[in-house]
This record gives sequence, C-alpha cells and structure tokens, in this order.
Amino acid sequence: MGLGFLNSDQEEENENIVEDDFVELDAKMTEKTEKVVVRAETLKEFEDIEEVQEHLRNDHIVWLNIKPLKNRDMTDLKRAVKRLKKTIKAVDGDMAGVDEDWIVATPGYAEIARSSDQVESE
Repeated sequence: MGLGFLNSDQEEENENIVEDDFVELDAKMTEKTEKVVVRAETLKEFEDIEEVQEHLRNDHIVWLNIKPLKNRDMTDLKRAVKRLKKTIKAVDGDMAGVDEDWIVATPGYAEIARSSDQVESE
C-alpha cells in the first residue's frame, strides 16, 4: 500500500532516531539586572570636564550642555572638547554633537547612530 509509513514499527524506528540525535546543552540562563546610566551635565567651567570624563570611565552615557561655556569662553570650550575626545578614544567610545549646545558622549559599549548612517543603510 501507499501508506506504509503509517506502520507502528516504522514509527518506533523514527522516534529512536530523533532521540539518538538529541543533544542536551548545559546552558545557564542569567538575568542582567544592571541598568545603563545616562547623565546630563553642564559645562560652566573648563574644570567641569573632569567630572564628565569620570562618568565616561564609569561606563555612563553623558549628555553635555556646552552652552554656558561656549557663551563665556570659546577657547576653554575647545580645550574641553579636545580633552573629552582623548577620553572617548581611551574608553573606545563615541561622541557626537546633537545641536549647537549639546554633545552626547558614550563609553565603548554604546554607539551613536547618526542620521547619515541610516540613509546609507536603507
């Protein structure tokens, strides 16, 4: 007959094959309860960059308001950004200007998706 595969003897053979091919993995599930810290900081003085650097070293994402320092002393702002770039490089992070007054800086585990990257990938 054409429906010979419905025999109970063949069914038992197929079950044995499936059981023989079964491999048990000893995988342990872990729950990650650690949260990402996002800080908002303001650069009022050049020295404020030290606190921002410390947050990046501690794996925090930092939104940095640069407007007060930009309005006060453009030279100090440039020095602060240069120093911030060195820290970003050291922690293998990323940094981008959001607008004229804000910078976002991330440690190595995060990457900033820029609008030009999205256009290229589409």
